[in-house]
Order: sequence, then C-alpha cells, then structure tokens
Amino acid sequence: WPTIGKDIAHIEQATMDDVKSFFYKHYAPNNAVLAVAGNVKPEAIFRLAERWFGGIPRREVPLRSLPVEPAQTEARELTVERRVPADFLHINFHTGKRCDPDFYINDLLSDLLSNGPSSRLFQSLVKENQLFSDINAFISGDIDPGLFSVTGRLMPGVSIGRAEAAVWKELEAISTEKIADRELQKVKNKVESNLVFSEISFLNKAMNMAQYELMGDANDINNEIEQYRAISTQQIPEAAASIFRKENSSTLRYLAVNGPGEK
Repeated sequence: WPTIGKDIAHIEQATMDDVKSFFYKHYAPNNAVLAVAGNVKPEAIFRLAERWFGGIPRREVPLRSLPVEPAQTEARELTVERRVPADFLHINFHTGKRCDPDFYINDLLSDLLSNGPSSRLFQSLVKENQLFSDINAFISGDIDPGLFSVTGRLMPGVSIGRAEAAVWKELEAISTEKIADRELQKVKNKVESNLVFSEISFLNKAMNMAQYELMGDANDINNEIEQYRAISTQQIPEAAASIFRKENSSTLRYLAVNGPGEK
C-alpha cells in the first residue's frame, strides 16, 4: 500500500481527532462506489444497499486540487549503500494516467520487456548475459499520472554500471527497432487470457467494475480487450521513445556494503 506521510513523525503525531476528521471528510456515500458481482438479483442488492447504507447522510466532499508536478527536465540519480544481500537497480520514468489511451500501449510495452521467461529483459539480461537474477518492468496504473518502473537484482560480481548500461541498451532497442507481429501478438494473447480468466473470480470482477466506474463509466470494462487488440506494432516503439528518455528518468542504485558487485 502507498506510504502514509513523508516521515514517521507524521504518523506518530497524528491524533484520534485527526483520523476521525479525515475519515469524515472523505468516506462519504456520495464519494464511494459499491460494486456487487455474482449470481445475484439487482433488485435484491438495491434493497440491501438501501437497508445498510441508506441511512448514512450525504456530505460535502472537498474537491481534490492537487498541484501538477512540473515536467522533469534532467535525469535524477541516487546511490545508497546498505547491509543488504545484493545490489539492486530501480529506474522510474514518468507516464500518463490510467484513463489515458496510452495506458494500454504502456501496459503491453511492460509485458514485452519482462512478462515471462521469453520477454526481452529476461532473455537478454537474465538468461543470456546473466547480469541480473531477477528483473521486472511494470506500470503503476494510477488515476493520476504515474510511473513506468524497471527494477532488477544484480548477480554477484556484476558492477552496477555494467548492469545499468545493459538495461538502457534494451530500452533503446525497443524504442528504435520494429516490433515483430508475432512478438506483439504473443503478449496480447497473454493479456486477453488473463483478463478472461480473472473474470472467474467475483471479487476481481467487482473490483474491476468499481475501478472503471471510479474513472468515469463501469461500461468501459466491456471494451478493455478491444483496447489491447487495437494496438499496432508501430505504436510500441513510439511509446517507448516517448518514455525512455534520460531526462525523464530517476535512478536508484541500492548497493550492498562490501557487497557482491564490482564497485
């Protein structure tokens, strides 16, 4: 879950009145989405919702007015040494919001890079060159503008500089080279099968409906698969080139003290 507060003191200094005030301010029925999935009759659910929630009064909910983060114009870097088992690399890039059309392209882009043993980063950096023991690429999928993250745990004896350069080489390749139809179709098939099988769970179905309603319209869930199917091989390198820029990156090098990597 997201960290609460910037410093532990923010939690330590919170009073019960602070907690109650926050709850009252935001947890109102007119600021909530209730989703029910399963073998149920809508009329019965409406009656139950009215019975258990109808007595909660509507409240004035403050509009969120979050300042827009200024566009990043130069690379940010931080190197930390700690007593940890292995060196770790974490690179973040700014991306758009969950409801942006590019979300689906970015999702497939992350799958091309690291979803499964045949993905690009795994094949090149784990299997062939043995620079990482584990590597992942993923998007945050936030309603507000989010992040595209590339993270990896280095193999013993591999320098952080060598590993980082290899990651950037792969990001450059997917940003400039044509994507084969077969490669893209493979990750589309994975996404579609995951979406279909996730519907077996009533919990997943209810959560997804609530999320889409929160973004604007629960009916958009019915178009999710088509959004992925419509993505072309040309759109992948275009999205990658837009995201994977040095000036759009923030890099954390988390190094083991007297660790296995060549410093």
